[in-house]
Amino acid sequence: MTIEKTKATDVVSSGLTCNTKTGEDAKATGLFEIKCHDKDGNLKWEAQSKNLVVNAGLAYMAGSALTSTTPITTWYLGLYGAGSSNTPAAGDTMSSHAGWTEVVAYSNATRVSTTFVAATTANPSVVTNTASPAVFNINGTTTVGGAFLTSGSAKSGTAGTLFSAADFGSPGDRSVVNSDTLSVTYTFSLAA
Repeated sequence: MTIEKTKATDVVSSGLTCNTKTGEDAKATGLFEIKCHDKDGNLKWEAQSKNLVVNAGLAYMAGSALTSTTPITTWYLGLYGAGSSNTPAAGDTMSSHAGWTEVVAYSNATRVSTTFVAATTANPSVVTNTASPAVFNINGTTTVGGAFLTSGSAKSGTAGTLFSAADFGSPGDRSVVNSDTLSVTYTFSLAA
């Protein structure tokens, strides 16, 4: 007589692989658009320049969105001229910006205030002053090399928060003369 014995063993294994990365990246970008018209309204030149949102601008955005930093409700556009380096840097502030010098050869009493529309709710969220460009009434002969956005209104003033700055794209610095007008728009986008 034969006795048979069997053993059965089942082994089950499974695995789960998931993406353990969490978080989102945000990208802040801006664009200055400048148009220069002569005294008769003829377009002399135009420039578009992507900006650098400086560290103080990034800190302002984070602080006003998520902490108790007081929101800034009035912004001003300013111009800067030709210089040895003529380059904004991430560490620039209104009280310290070695790479550029402000141009004040315009008859406006202060830097030109900027009226932004409400931010869009899309991705990217966009604010702009294209409906109401900032107009600089030039009253001298000078060279303009870029633009900046600040909360400080005083021409050549060092108070306020510097938000962003941009050099003009190629060919770079541009000449302006008495009776020219510069119309400046700024468009800012924040994308996830």
